[in-house]
Amino acid sequence: MTAAPHDTPLLQVRDLVRTYTLPREKLFSAPPTVQALKGVSFELHAGQSLGIVGESGSGKSTLARLVMALDQPTAGQVLLEGQDLHRMEAAALQRARKDFQMVFQDPYGSLDPRQTVERIVSEPLQAQKTASRAEQRERASQVLQQVGLRAQDVDKYPHEFSGGQRQRIAIARALITKPRLIIADEPVSALDVSVQAQVLNLMQDLQREHGITYLLISHDLAVINHLCDAVVVLYQGEIVERGAPSQLFQHAQHPYTQKLVQAVPQVRPRRHRMPAGIGASPV
Repeated sequence: MTAAPHDTPLLQVRDLVRTYTLPREKLFSAPPTVQALKGVSFELHAGQSLGIVGESGSGKSTLARLVMALDQPTAGQVLLEGQDLHRMEAAALQRARKDFQMVFQDPYGSLDPRQTVERIVSEPLQAQKTASRAEQRERASQVLQQVGLRAQDVDKYPHEFSGGQRQRIAIARALITKPRLIIADEPVSALDVSVQAQVLNLMQDLQREHGITYLLISHDLAVINHLCDAVVVLYQGEIVERGAPSQLFQHAQHPYTQKLVQAVPQVRPRRHRMPAGIGASPV
């Protein structure tokens, strides 16, 4: 992609609307519609982390699909480095995908059990068609080590790993094209609490080392508080509040935000590493 001016946000979401048409209830009636997103706008600068928080049905996963250009908006724009992803030709969008990758929620369902870790992790490189098979294998080994696994794990299959290790593999897959932006959709919600801490600490370390920008989507304000510089609260497809995590925790204004805050038993100071157990190995 052509580099945007230095002061341009890496990601801009402008007035994003997504309306779905439902099956007709009666033969000659107009089909009903539901608005999953209602004019959502925000910006994210390079090297920062923005949390999108909301309960099931808030529209946050729809937002993730639109930012990833896996779905078309009804209205609005998603700009990456100033370029509208939804107006790109297919070939240009494919080339642009090296700059933004996704980590999915389910570490079990998001990895093909029939593929070796090498093939899974190198999949984005395969799509780019810019590296030989030997280069793909070498790069896969490198990113596995970056996420705390071993280079020789490239020849294993997903069933040979724990849930936390599988999510590390998913993160490695996202890293392999050296993206500027990673969209993480509930990246730790399927993991045990102690394993969540390890994965979040890993994401924080990777951001510090490589300058990665995160769009983190979660229903859990404690997770958002740990990793993010700013928070957007999404409720029924609309942004109802936004600000720094500490501000929202201490001075939440909207009743929905207050409800989310009350659901968090204890809030740790933001951006501190979460305890993952003394001498804990990657799990």
